[in-house]
Amino acid sequence: MSTGRKIRVVVAKPGLDGHDRGAKIIARALRDAGMEVIYTGLHQTPEQIVETVIQEDADAVGLSILSGAHMTLVPRIAEGLKAAGADEVVLVVGGTIPGEDIPELKELGVAEVFTPGSPVQGIVDYIRSAVPA
Repeated sequence: MSTGRKIRVVVAKPGLDGHDRGAKIIARALRDAGMEVIYTGLHQTPEQIVETVIQEDADAVGLSILSGAHMTLVPRIAEGLKAAGADEVVLVVGGTIPGEDIPELKELGVAEVFTPGSPVQGIVDYIRSAVPA
């Protein structure tokens, strides 16, 4: 049964990566699809991201990582969510992620990985389907 509540998504840029055009495009697409989006801005620590997810009572968090630091940053965020009792939050990652890293990211708790060229509508549809109604 749907509660009519909007899906709440935190879009975050962990680490030192300064490129946020993709994150802003995704944030706008999610907002246009009727979701509530909280964009954290650039240079967020894993701890800041986890805190935002908890404070905002988010259903999902999307990480945009282009720096190559995904195997350092994502585990810290996944562990932080688990430690905070928020492991039901849908964790997705987008960016320049080598294919060989995707299975390990999924083992850490990442629900889906979106690489460059992923259709924006596919990301919207995935989050819609992954968050329980």
